[in-house]
Amino acid sequence: MARVLVIGLDPAKLEGWDPEPIQTALARGRARFADSGIEADWCLVAIDDDTEAVIVEALRRDDYAVVVIGGGIRGHEPLLEFFEKLINLVRRHLPDAAIAFNTSPEDCLDAALRWLHRNPGGAGRL
Repeated sequence: MARVLVIGLDPAKLEGWDPEPIQTALARGRARFADSGIEADWCLVAIDDDTEAVIVEALRRDDYAVVVIGGGIRGHEPLLEFFEKLINLVRRHLPDAAIAFNTSPEDCLDAALRWLHRNPGGAGRL
């Protein structure tokens, strides 16, 4: 069965944000994966000196068919350089994985399914 990795910002580690609404949405997103029978791992990070190592460790954990990158990373202009680095880490460590983008923590499954349907066998060239 194809596996999915979701990479996003850890809401508990964001200064100036109430993490509860995002954590609730993440829980709903996780539940959608569980209900669908698609296995997903989550890599929620803080932007600090260890972020790249944490992401590389997650990328090496399995042969993921799809990597979903959260909107908090993509949509926040000060994180543009980090976003570029993340895309290149995925390309380097999981060259056969599709890269997908969500619009909220709750639609990570939808983002993954766009690519899993194109490649139902899992990892491999799309």
